[in-house]
Amino acid sequence: MINVSKIAKKYAGQWVAFAEDRKTLLASGKTAKEAYDKAKRKYKNPILSHMPESLVFFVGEYEICI
Repeated sequence: MINVSKIAKKYAGQWVAFAEDRKTLLASGKTAKEAYDKAKRKYKNPILSHMPESLVFFVGEYEICI
């Protein structure tokens, strides 16, 4: 698996498409369809994921935003 926190920062709020190895980033887009269509040009079965606007972690009672 890939470190999603690095990708989430760069592609915040966007859809991204990965290869089946879940490490290779194929494409991104504002919509799932846009990312999928771009990725399909390069790869047969892309995997889509939506990146959050921001990353929020909880440690005990504390909220840590990245």
